[in-house]
Amino acid sequence: MTSDFIKTVTESDFEYEVIAYSNQVPVIVDFWAEWCRPCKTLTPILEKITEEAQGRFRLAKVNVDENPNLALRFNVRSIPNVKAFRDGQMVSEFLGLQPEPRVKEFIRNLAPSQTDLLLEKGQSQLESLNWVEAANSFRSFLTKTPNHPSGMLGLLKAQLMLGNYKEAKHLIDEFPASPEYARMQAVLPLYEALKRGQSFQPTMEDPLEAESINAIRLIMRGNLPAAMDGLIDILRQDKHYRSDEARKLLLGLFEVLGNHHPLTQQYRQELAMVLF
Repeated sequence: MTSDFIKTVTESDFEYEVIAYSNQVPVIVDFWAEWCRPCKTLTPILEKITEEAQGRFRLAKVNVDENPNLALRFNVRSIPNVKAFRDGQMVSEFLGLQPEPRVKEFIRNLAPSQTDLLLEKGQSQLESLNWVEAANSFRSFLTKTPNHPSGMLGLLKAQLMLGNYKEAKHLIDEFPASPEYARMQAVLPLYEALKRGQSFQPTMEDPLEAESINAIRLIMRGNLPAAMDGLIDILRQDKHYRSDEARKLLLGLFEVLGNHHPLTQQYRQELAMVLF
């Protein structure tokens, strides 16, 4: 098959067409031979998936009889043998004839779809505190992949930070059983506090309550560092204030921001110092 996405590769151009090219997109290498009967079944499957992907990866076909040095270099002892290259390195492989769903799964782990990229984009926008853009990305993702737990969790976080509590409650109520369910529960105290923060008033008898309300309103205004400072200050005075509300709010913010966000790393360390 001739295609912009499928390339017959030899020993003379393997370095360029596979190794160097894999720095742009993943390259799947199909080691095959004319006499290999399973190859005659697997290769059309690979070609079909490659065409459907429309450039998210390249398929490189290597005839082992015509390119014995490549077979030796990559330890190809039986065929079909499919190896995947990314960023100039071989990253995975499978041997023998595999059904189409298994081949698709193998490739999906290497070459994310446009839908997968939407999810990744939304996560990145959350980390950048771009709540509106993140919400739009997660909505687009969920249109293509309804009820996806990661997409629903991302949209929930964005809606909370935008103050869209009705939409947030709907996501909480509809959240599916999944590994992400525990992470959703981590933001529940944040949802409850922010929703309550629209109306409650501090009392003069409890200075920590006033400080807690101020921290919640700072979150609502998007001033997360000041809010987190306030929550840490509450914990310095009372580690278990209001059944650990301050600690739970911090953990909810860490979940919204993600483990790698600088604010999460800074205040997680401060939280540990206060509590332990």
